[in-house]
Amino acid sequence: MNRLQGMIALAGLTLAAPASAQDAGLGWLVGKWCAEPSASGRVTCEQWQPMAGGVMQGKSTTQHAGLYTVEPMTITVEPGRLVYHAEPPKQAPTDFYAVAAEGQAVRFENKAHDYPQVVRYWREGELLMAEISLADGSKPMRWVYRRED
Repeated sequence: MNRLQGMIALAGLTLAAPASAQDAGLGWLVGKWCAEPSASGRVTCEQWQPMAGGVMQGKSTTQHAGLYTVEPMTITVEPGRLVYHAEPPKQAPTDFYAVAAEGQAVRFENKAHDYPQVVRYWREGELLMAEISLADGSKPMRWVYRRED
């Protein structure tokens, strides 16, 4: 393949990026999802909006002991990839890049980040599962959400 053919092929990959959550296969993530209260009474919910203009807005809200913590999140369609952007309270914003997306599952990674290095979402029937971990799968934290809307 000559250089011009390579550039044309690369341009085709860039143009093939999904234009919406449905195109990206993420329509199953849209909605309000809440976990059962923990033993300490902590309740965590995530809410994802349909993709608009290449951006899917989300937020995680945790209520505990009368206090609320909100973490804005987005999934952005960029040329050739999906980017999950998290803004945890009192921490630097971090980007994670989709390395796998099939059916009703998506995996984002950023191996340069301290923790987490992996953010995963997947559906198990009517449940939304979410997990963060290190790249090797150690130190997992998992949430099991039920649709609230």
